[in-house]
Amino acid sequence: MALAENVAKGVADETPDSLDDFIARIDAAVAVAARYADAVDRESRFPSEAFAELKAQKLLGVLLTPAFGGEGRSVADAAQVCYALGKVCSSTSMIYAMHSANVACISNHQDGNDHYLSCLRRVGVQQMLLASSTTEGASGANVRSSAAAIIASGEDITLTRDASVVSYGAAADAIVTTARRSPESLPGDQVLALFFRDDYALEQTSKWDVMGMRGTCSEGFRLIARARKEQVLSQPYDIIHKRSMVPVTHLLWAACWAGVAAGAVSRAQTFVRTVARAQKGALPPGAPFATQASLSLMALVNLVDSAIGDYLARASDGEALEEIAFQTSLNLLKVSASEFSIATVMHAFNACGIAGYRNDSPTSVARPLRDILSSAIMINNNRILANVATSCLIGGVPDSIVKRR
Repeated sequence: MALAENVAKGVADETPDSLDDFIARIDAAVAVAARYADAVDRESRFPSEAFAELKAQKLLGVLLTPAFGGEGRSVADAAQVCYALGKVCSSTSMIYAMHSANVACISNHQDGNDHYLSCLRRVGVQQMLLASSTTEGASGANVRSSAAAIIASGEDITLTRDASVVSYGAAADAIVTTARRSPESLPGDQVLALFFRDDYALEQTSKWDVMGMRGTCSEGFRLIARARKEQVLSQPYDIIHKRSMVPVTHLLWAACWAGVAAGAVSRAQTFVRTVARAQKGALPPGAPFATQASLSLMALVNLVDSAIGDYLARASDGEALEEIAFQTSLNLLKVSASEFSIATVMHAFNACGIAGYRNDSPTSVARPLRDILSSAIMINNNRILANVATSCLIGGVPDSIVKRR
């Protein structure tokens, strides 16, 4: 099943008209993202125009149920948005992926109190953009450990956190953050809290001047927050991390990277066709690389689609989501998708030759190449491979080449 064919499979009452409308809304957002992608990269700025359109098309709340101003769509639908955006603007796609993972966390593990439910409605009705703060201080790479703690004060709570990386934090409408449950809690006893813009202040501590994914604006801040105690989810973050944060994040990151790779392959194919027409059918020297790029992209899309299907089959079963084998597969998906996407873009780059190297060429692959190289260092692949080494040894090898469905 191709990635696009997975769209809307989680929506029971989907009709051809509503699916066409959903795709048209995605196309409208993609058109705006494409128009400003070069400026976003060049100026290293938040893709404000693209997100204004995503809000206008009501695409920021697709994972929320209609009761909260959303559409009750599946992760497959969010993945398709990431894939489509990734073809034209990597930063817009990655921000959408991270936002959607945050929405999944706060909605999948919602508390039933009236205040929290009103918070979810606020997020959906106002089409809020959610950032996250899961990295902290010098040990930011370990998202399963927090230094700052939630401090209770009557009906309110406060949090002061060295948020070393908050992607698009200055542009977000709300922030989802991890923290220790209390000052007495161990670093691994974490909770997840939702803070709205009027609940917190951000003091910038670092800037974002990097090679690629420049529009994500992944700056550092000191986060100072005060809110109602009901805005801290009661369910331990350990459960939220395994059942929502890891699955949705890795699936949507992979969809984003697949989109970036697809955009590069499209440029390579355009280059080869243009040269072939000019040379009366004679293919350029880089044509074999274009074929390799298409082959690699096909494998990447199938990999992501298979992982999405596996997740959707488990989505309503918390224990199935927490299975060691599934968690390992999600971590390896992150590694595999990043490696496939880098290889795919490199093949496209080689297919275009100097036209792909130039920044001013219509078939330039420079921006996609710079952007896709980030995929291997967002949660470093080596760290992941080391962390899952034991579970891979225990798991052995598959018994069958065919999945039983």
